Amino acid sequence: MPVIEFGHFTVSWRDIVDILIVGYLFHLIILLVKGTRAVSVIYGLFVVILFYYLSGEFGFYTLHWLLGNFLGSIFLVVIILFQKDIRRALAVVGAKGLFAREKLEEEVLNELVLAVVKMADKRIGALIVLEKNIPLGDIIERGVEIKAKITKELLMSIFYPGSPLHDGAVIIRQGRVEAAGCVLPLAVGISPRSELGTRHRAAIGITEESDAISIVVSEERGAISVAIGGKLTSALDEVRLRRVIQNAWQR
Repeated sequence: MPVIEFGHFTVSWRDIVDILIVGYLFHLIILLVKGTRAVSVIYGLFVVILFYYLSGEFGFYTLHWLLGNFLGSIFLVVIILFQKDIRRALAVVGAKGLFAREKLEEEVLNELVLAVVKMADKRIGALIVLEKNIPLGDIIERGVEIKAKITKELLMSIFYPGSPLHDGAVIIRQGRVEAAGCVLPLAVGISPRSELGTRHRAAIGITEESDAISIVVSEERGAISVAIGGKLTSALDEVRLRRVIQNAWQR
C-alpha cells in the first residue's frame, strides 16, 4: 500500500524502511572509518569513479578502459592495504555494545584524570587502557586480575616505581580496574629511530587493533598523551585530557 504518491511515482513503507536502513549503514561506516587512513582512500575512490564516468561521457576511451580495469580490482586492493582497519571495523560491528554503550561515569573520569595528572606531576610513568566496544579479554587474561573500583590511590600505587606491576598496562573495563601488568601489542610501522618509548608504542599498538583509548604518562618528561585509532595526541593538560577522553568515548 503506497504511503506517498507523486503522480506515477509512489513510495511505500518498505521503501522508507529500506532508505532508513541504508542511511544508518552509511552512518555506521562513516563512524568506523573516521580518523583512519580509509577516509583518504574513500575520497580518492570517489574521484576515480568520477573520472571513470566523465571519461566515458566525453569519449576518452583509453582512460575509461584503464579506470574500468582498476575499479574491477579495487576491492581486492583495499582488502590487502587496509586489512587491519577492516578487521577492527568488523570487530566493532560484531562486538557487544555497538548500539548501546554504557556511559563513562563522571566519578570514574574524575578519578582517572586526577590520577594521570598527579602521576605526570611526579613523573611516574603509566599506561592505562579504556576498553570500549571490542573486548580485550585476551590481553586481560595475560595480566594480573584486579577487579576493583577505580580510584586515584589505586592507580598511583600500581604505577609507583618499584611496584611489580608498574611496567605493564592497566585495563579499565566498565568503569573498574579489571587487570594490571598487561602486555600490549606494539605499534607497527614506527621507525626504530623514533623518540617514542615502549609505553607510547604499546599505547598506539592496542588502538591500532581495537577501539580502545590509551593514556600514557612519560616518566622522563611528565607529559600526558592519549592514543586513539593508532594516532597519538601529546602534551595534554587536565582540561584537554578530560575533553579528549569524553569525545573519544562518545564516538
